[in-house]
Amino acid sequence: MKQRQVLQLHFRFACFSSCALIILTLATAQTTTNTTSQPNNYNITKDRNITKPGCPKQCGNLTVPYPFGIGIGSGCAINPSFEINCNTSTGSPTFLTTGVKVHHISDAEIRLFNILAEKCYTPTGRLTRDYLLSADLGTDNPYSFSTLNRFTVVGCDATGVMVGGEFMNGCLSFCPNSTDVVDGTCMSAGCCQIPIPKGLRHFNTSLGSPKNHTEVWSFNPCSHAFLGEASRFQFLGMQDLKDRISLVDRIVTTVPLVLDWAIGNQSCVESQKRDDYACRDNSQCVDSDTGIGGYRCSCNPGYEGNPYIACQDIDECAYPNTNSCEKICINTQGSYNCSCPEGHTGNGKKNGSGCIALNSEFPWIKFSIGVGVGFMSLVVAATWLYFCVKKRKLIKLREKFFQQNGGLLLKQRISSNEGGVEATKIFTAEELKKATYNYANNRILGRGGNGIVYKGILPDNRIIAIKKSKFVDEDQIEQFINEVLILTQVNHRNVVRLFGCCLEAEVPLLVYEYVSHGTLYEHIHNRNGAHWLSFQNRLRIATEIASSLAYLHSSASMPIIHRDVKSTNILLDDVYTAKVADFGASRLIPLDQTHLDTLVQGTLGYLDPEYFRTSQLTEKSDVYSFGVVFAELLTGMKPISRNGDEDINLAEYFVLSMEKNQLFQILDRRVVKEGSLAQLQKIAELVQSCLSLHGEDRPTMMEVAMELESLKKFTKNNPWPNGHGNEENEDELSDLYAVPLESNTGINKFSGQYSSNANTNSSIFSGQDSSNNSSLNIYKTNIPR
Repeated sequence: MKQRQVLQLHFRFACFSSCALIILTLATAQTTTNTTSQPNNYNITKDRNITKPGCPKQCGNLTVPYPFGIGIGSGCAINPSFEINCNTSTGSPTFLTTGVKVHHISDAEIRLFNILAEKCYTPTGRLTRDYLLSADLGTDNPYSFSTLNRFTVVGCDATGVMVGGEFMNGCLSFCPNSTDVVDGTCMSAGCCQIPIPKGLRHFNTSLGSPKNHTEVWSFNPCSHAFLGEASRFQFLGMQDLKDRISLVDRIVTTVPLVLDWAIGNQSCVESQKRDDYACRDNSQCVDSDTGIGGYRCSCNPGYEGNPYIACQDIDECAYPNTNSCEKICINTQGSYNCSCPEGHTGNGKKNGSGCIALNSEFPWIKFSIGVGVGFMSLVVAATWLYFCVKKRKLIKLREKFFQQNGGLLLKQRISSNEGGVEATKIFTAEELKKATYNYANNRILGRGGNGIVYKGILPDNRIIAIKKSKFVDEDQIEQFINEVLILTQVNHRNVVRLFGCCLEAEVPLLVYEYVSHGTLYEHIHNRNGAHWLSFQNRLRIATEIASSLAYLHSSASMPIIHRDVKSTNILLDDVYTAKVADFGASRLIPLDQTHLDTLVQGTLGYLDPEYFRTSQLTEKSDVYSFGVVFAELLTGMKPISRNGDEDINLAEYFVLSMEKNQLFQILDRRVVKEGSLAQLQKIAELVQSCLSLHGEDRPTMMEVAMELESLKKFTKNNPWPNGHGNEENEDELSDLYAVPLESNTGINKFSGQYSSNANTNSSIFSGQDSSNNSSLNIYKTNIPR
């Protein structure tokens, strides 16, 4: 039975009851009401008089300060929108119209007990529980959903989408095996999260399961989604996936839904002209930052109390720790004065001249001590003067490098992306110099077009990879800043993690996690072969690459196009998990655009021919490059190979072999042995669709990732007419090929390094339906290795 859980917090003038916590604070010392942008830190819930006279301040364990009030129509609140219904029999504060209980009170926010969306299935995929979630706070009230909340999806076969106004976003949570789940992390393996914008007042959610949990039912029969305070939720891994009752109870009781509140919907300047202006004497007005208007009040410095009722003067003289007077303290409204007793002179302040007796004898002891200390100070100052000057020069040099390396631009872009991944760590030049033994040659991991990568070890024994640019010019700086900005927004297990950067050196530096097993290119084209590179591992690596690109295209805060997907940019860790690297050529795509017009940039052999022709960069450009990498995995061939005087383009070669029904002549021998016929046919068709000349004919990376996930589970049911699970049947298998399997004719022609001609020959972009006769002869003689 399908049910809907609706959080209908629709605040209307005559019928709404709510709950709230108010932490209102003090700001600048003025005796009249002023406008400011920053409240101070005083909590009005701790004051003696926090409610209107005769009104209760407690409902159970909840303290309710004015402008909120307990009781519907009691007059204890500033207006009906701030009234709270209190069940006197249970001591439970709730919303009158919805029955949602109040959880807690905090500064400028109210917290409610949460509810969840839920879908549960039988082992056969039949839906047994279906609870949906939507919420509407209305438009004529002072409440909106706080950005402290995040939309969270929990499940191993779950998709969640949240829509509200102009906002729409979602995330995917997949974990085919229970071993994929990691406690405490919410990064798509069993749990995923997305932020929400400021000022959101209503939303709808949808919760789906591509395979109705049939493949993960044994350890995860249900999917859940909720909007709640991010800092209060910690993913407990398999415990949350298996025990739905424990998960639901924990979310409802300990992960509240947070609402922001304000008085009215006008700014401080506009509200001060109204008769119902809420801030009392000796208080100041603070504009709401939610984007939907309204304000709050705070007592001025030197005053305390409830600014909506009255702010009283603080007697600083009654507490020695709150004043700086040495002898006499005189309290004034909002402040205090210091003075000295008769027979003394000075300003009376401890941090000033203090109070000095007029008739005292000359203090020879103090004078001697003072002279001695002064002399020693002079010696010390002279000794350190050289070091100070040298240090100042070093600081200026580092500031120069900081600006030269785009530090100001990086700060500006990071500040414009608030709400994303936490700020990048800034390493010092000295730290990285020690970590790499002064950039020793034996610490070089590799060299690329944009710079050199070094291996380093931090003092905490973390192993890192440091990318050092070759040159310092405007293009390199822009590329460096772009890579930092993109990687700080990416949080995926198949994307190389950025630890931080260094701007103090002459050239900009990026600090990544160290990925130990080299590039995918090295393993595919290893002359001795890679023993671990089975068909299932090739399919897994392709799935991991597709999953990371789908995340970049769909789940990042702003869509990201990598623009240089190739096997040399795919790194492998200790367990041969693929990680996408090198975002120097990547671009962010605004949410309201489908493509960008850019200068063509990429690697020949992987470059999208449509992008090369039109200079219009789209997500489908990455799909084409992925198709080339996938073909490279399946065939063991390089994207551009040399056959005499001819350049062989792998993408064209693969598509033409499909059209001529010669697929198994180009697949790697091990792929043919280990994969089923139907499985290989489906994979080849998927690669062919990715390599379509027109972007509109290619699938999205999300579609590719989902298709590969299903192919990973494909079982071998009589895959070949004659069977070939044993190597003794190679004679039977050879019937499937135009030439015997034992022949390696022509293969070495495709295993050499790229030549300069191959890198400059633009004919490789002429299309995949080329029918050059000489090329066809080569296609017919090349077989799997």
